[in-house]
Amino acid sequence: MRQEMRSAGEGRAVEARPAHDRPTIGLALSGGGARGWAHIGVIGSLRDLGIEPDIVCGTSIGALVGAAYVTGRMDDLADWLEQLRRRDVVGFLDVTLNGGFIEGKKLFDFFRRHFQDVAIETLPRPYAAVATRLDNGQEVWLREGSMLDAVRASIAFPGLFTPAVHNGRRLVDGVLTNPVPVSVCRALGADVVIAVALYPNLLGRRLSQQKQRSALPSVQAPMSVSEGLIDKIKRTLVQSTATIMGPSREETPSVLDVVASSVEIMQLRIMRSRMAGDPPEFMITPQVPALGFLDFHRATEAMEAGRRAVDRVRSELEAFKAGLSE
Repeated sequence: MRQEMRSAGEGRAVEARPAHDRPTIGLALSGGGARGWAHIGVIGSLRDLGIEPDIVCGTSIGALVGAAYVTGRMDDLADWLEQLRRRDVVGFLDVTLNGGFIEGKKLFDFFRRHFQDVAIETLPRPYAAVATRLDNGQEVWLREGSMLDAVRASIAFPGLFTPAVHNGRRLVDGVLTNPVPVSVCRALGADVVIAVALYPNLLGRRLSQQKQRSALPSVQAPMSVSEGLIDKIKRTLVQSTATIMGPSREETPSVLDVVASSVEIMQLRIMRSRMAGDPPEFMITPQVPALGFLDFHRATEAMEAGRRAVDRVRSELEAFKAGLSE
C-alpha cells in the first residue's frame, strides 16, 4: 500500500492516529455523477447520529462533497444546490472539443469565487481525492496542494470533462481505478470504514423512464441536462460535424448517454472486485435510479435518497455508536 502511495506521487507518510481511544473512522465516498449529491444527505444523517469521520476520501463527485465537508462548507453547498436550476447547470457547461465536451473552467471559476480554496495538507483531518493517470492508468491519491485542483482532477469523467493537468501529469476520473476508496481510508489509518456506494442502476433507470413515458403519453417531458448539453454542443459545430452526436430519434441514446452508461458498467465491475477483497465495515447505498448523470439540479431528490439509505442501516450504526461510548 505504501508503494502505491509513493507511485501516486502525492502521498505522504500515514498520519498518527487521533488522540482518542475509539477506533479511527474513515468515510469513503464514491463517484456517480449527479447521484453523488446523495452523499450530502448521508453525511448529514451520520452527523445527526453523532458519527463524525476522522478521515475522508472521495472519488469524483465524492471528492467534491468530501472537500466541502472537511472544509466546513457542506451546508453552504447544500443551500446552493437547492436553488440550482437546469438552466444554471447548462450555463456552467463550457463546450469544447479538446479532450472532452466540457472544459470545466466556468464551474471551477465559480467555486473559487464562492468556496474558499485551501491547501489539503492544512486541513484538520486527513483527506484524499482519487484520480487516474491518463498515460498509464495508475491510481493517484491527491493529498497535497490546492483542494479545488484535486477535485477538478478527480471529477474529470472520460469523454465529458477534459483531463486535468496536475504536477505535469494528465489526470482523469478516479472511478476508472478506485470507485469507492475504501483502500485509501485504510492506508490513512482508518480502523472502521463507512463506504457510500452509488451503484449504477441501469435497468431500474430504464424501467423508470419507460414507466414515466407510458403514464404521461400526452405530456412533453422537460429537457434533461444531457439533452441541453447536446443542443449546446450542436450549436457550436457546423452541420456536417454535428452528425457525430447521432440521430435525434428518441429510441437512440446520445453519445453522452452511451459514454456515461459504459463507464458506469465498468465502475460497477471494478467496485465489486475491489470491495470483495477489502470490504468496508458499513456499506450505505443510496438508490436514485431516476437521476440522469448530469441532473445536478435535482439535488433535493438525491440528498433525500442519502438520508433514506442511512435509515436502512440506522440500527447497525446506532449499535456501533453505542459501542464507542462504552
